[in-house]
Amino acid sequence: MVSANKEMVVYCFDTLVSYYNNEEPHPPVFEDGQHPLFVTWKKLVNGGEPRLRGCIGTLEARWLISGFKDYAITSALRDRRFPPIQSKELPSLECTVSVLTDYETANHHLDWEVGKHGIIIEFTDPDYNTRRSATYLPEIAAHEGWTKVEAIDSLMRKAGYNGTITESLRRKIKLTRYQSTLYTMHYSDYVSYVKATRGAAPSIVGSKPGNY
Repeated sequence: MVSANKEMVVYCFDTLVSYYNNEEPHPPVFEDGQHPLFVTWKKLVNGGEPRLRGCIGTLEARWLISGFKDYAITSALRDRRFPPIQSKELPSLECTVSVLTDYETANHHLDWEVGKHGIIIEFTDPDYNTRRSATYLPEIAAHEGWTKVEAIDSLMRKAGYNGTITESLRRKIKLTRYQSTLYTMHYSDYVSYVKATRGAAPSIVGSKPGNY
């Protein structure tokens, strides 16, 4: 089984740095394969809790190399919840890559474990008769300190449902659970890695803003 590793995070940082420099990233040094994946960027401010700056991925299997290259940029620059990450933010960034595995159809909406499973919910919005869906990665519910019901309710809101959440509606949810491996690295550790393996620290040549 393929697991998230340091080289995948390095490649995401390489991809973002090369975007600002308008060049191709350093060739990746991990094996390719097809898996669902996510790239998450967070920003550390004044030693506090890291703040989310972008998180986008795919629940469908993608070739890892092209997938991480695409989503490193997409999550940094095109997450509509946040302004695009600018090059001056790099020193305060940390990156997490997630490789998703073990998809299973749950028996009901509570048939999963907080901290172990990521969840995908699908349900019909009774107000508009439209299908809605959303996902949380395995670490989210545990990090927020949610119960299963709190996580489900939050995910229904994330999916765009604004009506009253009832137990009968929860029971109609189709839930898919999955697991993931993840690896997190701060920019300073990335710089140290590049120095050690390539002989020179990465640098931002231009001052290209983080737009697209």
